[in-house]
Amino acid sequence: MAYGWSFWVGFYGTAALLHTVWSGQQPQEILMAEGEQKCSCQISGYLDDCTCDVETIDSFNNYKIFPRLQKLLQSVYFRYYKVNLKKPCPFWNDMNHCGRRDCAVKPCQFNEVPEGIKYASYKYSKEANNIVEEFEQAEQLGAVNRSLSEETQQAVLQWAKHDDSSENFCETEDIQSPDAEYVDLLLNPERYTGYKGPDAWRIWNVIYEENCFKPQAIKRPLNPLSSHQENTFYTWLEGLCVEKRAFYKLISGLHASINIHLSARFLLKETWLEKKWGPNITEFHQRFDSILTEGEGPRRLKNLYFLYLIELRALSKVLPFFERPSFQLFTGNKIQDTENKKFLLETLHEIKAFPLHFDENSFFAGNTKEANKLKEEFRQHFRNISRIMDCVGCLKCRLWGKLQIQGLGTALKILFSENLIANIPENGPFYGFHLRRQEIVALFNAFGSIAFPS
Repeated sequence: MAYGWSFWVGFYGTAALLHTVWSGQQPQEILMAEGEQKCSCQISGYLDDCTCDVETIDSFNNYKIFPRLQKLLQSVYFRYYKVNLKKPCPFWNDMNHCGRRDCAVKPCQFNEVPEGIKYASYKYSKEANNIVEEFEQAEQLGAVNRSLSEETQQAVLQWAKHDDSSENFCETEDIQSPDAEYVDLLLNPERYTGYKGPDAWRIWNVIYEENCFKPQAIKRPLNPLSSHQENTFYTWLEGLCVEKRAFYKLISGLHASINIHLSARFLLKETWLEKKWGPNITEFHQRFDSILTEGEGPRRLKNLYFLYLIELRALSKVLPFFERPSFQLFTGNKIQDTENKKFLLETLHEIKAFPLHFDENSFFAGNTKEANKLKEEFRQHFRNISRIMDCVGCLKCRLWGKLQIQGLGTALKILFSENLIANIPENGPFYGFHLRRQEIVALFNAFGSIAFPS
């Protein structure tokens, strides 16, 4: 999506995309420089189930949001993500681990993580700090310590209850586990690792075939594990309710984002002395060219735009949570933390001003009982996908898969917590709606991944 790639990505498209990010050139300049040779993977016009068009999204993202996200995600608060990459796969035992060096993740040494990140997930005002610090201590012990004040015990119980509430769309990451480690995301970028073939296909197959509300008889297009292909998938998809149709489009959009990263940061050359990473045009064509994918590629790209709109809408709605004077992007550097919060709020206000936000009010409408039942199904399917991430054999792929699923899950949690967010007080802890630092980091980095695939 970065710098309007949907319009001009072609034979030189991915290379131009990266060159745009690194050189700061405008897309029109790149297009003129690279010539007019293109592939049939361009998309334009309105998106299904939306009132927004591709052109409006491109312009907004490229000139207002992308530059801000790039700066924000390089800051200390958003660089460090704590994750347990050693959890066993809960669904099958015959999991093959990728042995390539590029599949490995380099975790941070204890002394490499800023003190403020290690010892405080978030901070409220001075008046509430004592309560929060006691809560964090109790959280690390994994139980309510009866020696704590009654107020703190209540906070522990309320927050624990919320973490298991119906608004959470992901399995809660056990960041207090001895196996959980901090990872510097800038030193472990999402890119091609060599993890492919049947093991990788199985992950996506389970996600699509068993968790996208799809009957076994209907096969998704170009499924590498299915020899039986019929042109009935989209007829079936259009017959679904808007919520289930959106579920599939979100997963497809996430899949497209990952494939763009792999194509844009491909291992082109490897010797004893160096590795060269760069755009692989052939790989991009194989995944998105309309002819090579039998028309499927452009659909995938449109689903990426749909995903972008969903996460953009969530960020616009969560603004009151970050606007509170008591909230800090706490790292221990008071001056930098203040500047970062100011910049974050400016970015969120820019997002809120987007003229054609997705209208989530069409979701889970109608009969209350049926809507709640559908919402619970939606949530359980998504939680299941978050558990599948522990079956990914490539650790770097697992890292980014877990982060992006948690980011999207956090976005969904925000979208369906509108009334709770509206009642957030300006100061102190609030038990109705709560975002941990882990969720905040995942939310913005996941959005960054789909906003600029470079």
